[in-house]
Amino acid sequence: MTQFAFGYAFALFTALIVIIGDFAIKTAADAGHTITSTYVVLGVALYGVSALFWFYAIQHVTLAQAGVAYSMLTLIALAILGAVWFGETLYTREYAGLACALLSMILMSRIT
Repeated sequence: MTQFAFGYAFALFTALIVIIGDFAIKTAADAGHTITSTYVVLGVALYGVSALFWFYAIQHVTLAQAGVAYSMLTLIALAILGAVWFGETLYTREYAGLACALLSMILMSRIT
């Protein structure tokens, strides 16, 4: 596996961990739980674990590449999760933002 592939794989894994953490925190918020609830603590712990994988991601690709990959993956996954699981509505501006995220990922990728 190339440096490029390792970097993006770690960025993807980081995003997945954060998405699970976000899901836990959103679930707690919608249920009216306190900040000390199990769901919130789990979400915060997952954020901490994601920092470890982020460290490995930025060892293999530039910070800009990792940042765009992470942001794009997180944006798309959270938009889908919000719409499908939490019943949130996506408007034209959200679709435009998601398209911009994909475009930025393409523009920032430097395969070496």
